[in-house]
Amino acid sequence: MSKIVPTISSGIAGPLGVLHLPRFWQKASLDSVGKLHDEYPACGDGFDQMTLDALGLDKETTLNHIATNKPSYTAFEAWVKENMKSDADIGAHNAAVTGYIHDDDTRGEVFGAAGLCDEDCACRDAVNLNNIDDWTIFHAQEIVG
Repeated sequence: MSKIVPTISSGIAGPLGVLHLPRFWQKASLDSVGKLHDEYPACGDGFDQMTLDALGLDKETTLNHIATNKPSYTAFEAWVKENMKSDADIGAHNAAVTGYIHDDDTRGEVFGAAGLCDEDCACRDAVNLNNIDDWTIFHAQEIVG
């Protein structure tokens, strides 16, 4: 059984308008059936936890809901809407996601693995660096590996 690299970008939002939520759902869904690529956590400390915190959702409850109910994305969003805190500031969350900048070491690791250097790419934000990292890992596993 091949494990899957999540390729939904953190810069994508569903109908609710929450950036990263579709990616979180994809990773948690894949993990719940043992198909998430080993380099990815179902719920990491970065954008995953930022998103849950912004919405006021408990990590274990949310992961359990996905694992138990296997909701479609729109069904998951409906559950989120019912369970999120009423004063969740989605705009502030989205600004935090798009404004997050990885440190120079992380950028160097991502660029190095992708065969890039600073002159090749203006990307500095975490969303785009994570995209490059996903594409590099996907290519190595699915195409080359």
